[in-house]
Amino acid sequence: MAPVAATVLIGGVELAAAQSYELIEAAREEGTVTTVALPHDWCGYGDIIQAFTDKYGIEVHETAPEASSMEQLDAIRASATNAGEDAPDVVDLALSFAQSAQDEGLLAPFKVGTWDSIPAAVKDAEGHWYGDYYGVIAFEVNTDVVKTLPEDWADLLGEEYKGAVALSGDPRTSAQAALSVYAAGLATGADDDGEAVAKAGLGFFADLNAAGNFVPEAGTAASLIEGKTPIVIRWDYVALADRDSVDEPKIEVVVPKSGVVARPYVQAISAHAPHPNAAKLWMEYLYSDDGQLGWLKGSCHPIRFDDLVNHDKVPDAIADKLPPADAYADVVFPSIEDLGAANLTISEEWDDTVGAGVN
Repeated sequence: MAPVAATVLIGGVELAAAQSYELIEAAREEGTVTTVALPHDWCGYGDIIQAFTDKYGIEVHETAPEASSMEQLDAIRASATNAGEDAPDVVDLALSFAQSAQDEGLLAPFKVGTWDSIPAAVKDAEGHWYGDYYGVIAFEVNTDVVKTLPEDWADLLGEEYKGAVALSGDPRTSAQAALSVYAAGLATGADDDGEAVAKAGLGFFADLNAAGNFVPEAGTAASLIEGKTPIVIRWDYVALADRDSVDEPKIEVVVPKSGVVARPYVQAISAHAPHPNAAKLWMEYLYSDDGQLGWLKGSCHPIRFDDLVNHDKVPDAIADKLPPADAYADVVFPSIEDLGAANLTISEEWDDTVGAGVN
């Protein structure tokens, strides 16, 4: 099988041995790859989809851009007996759904050419699913109100942040808010297991509430802009999008020095994909350097971020719009088991430990 010449590759030399004329031609014969749950304003997907079509001449048939992970899996289940025109070839799932989908036989294994540069902690060893991009929990700050930027979790307990710090939601029901509690716990040095980290995080928020710094209101872009919640703890990519779209007030995004916690999404090919070769080529593109940089342009850190940085593949024009690369050097990907234990502990003990609801 002859490798594709470098001039037709998207991601540089890493894919030279992985892509082939045969795969590209087989994908072109299929003519289409069907996606689900890829809104154009999410992680740069609009530009990524267009770039794939421009490169290979293959249509991306987009369905249900706002679909949830469960709805994506339901679409795969339905396609097993009725492969209609909207049957998905590929899915983009929350990590917590990946293993159960694999166990159910909904995902087809495939290892992309850059497989070895995907961290082992966020991929199935046989290639049924693999992390694609991630966000980390960060501080979004209205600098018209907050004059001194907090650099780490412990800073939020300071006198200057009275009535300033909010979560993005109720941690008993919001995955983003629960992971924020987990991150705060990790920053204390608790790292035995999910329950221990969650208990430490609950203790941190109890101290934050006792200091009068915690705002018992779900922080949003609107409440941050108004100054009601001038520091919101949330995904960095959401905060960065706010920063880049709001003129006033000035917004800064801080990745804390410790407790840098990520939750990746994962890519997978449907076990019933109507266009299996186009699905494989789509994956090869997403995990090429250009595909990964497409997510980074959309303020989502691609799973191969460390590899891109180590090989000087991140253009200055992109890097200058993001927090420093070394801020992500110690990023932690909690296991599904640890997150499950933490979420249970948080939901059961938030009231008694913290004593503040989130409206």
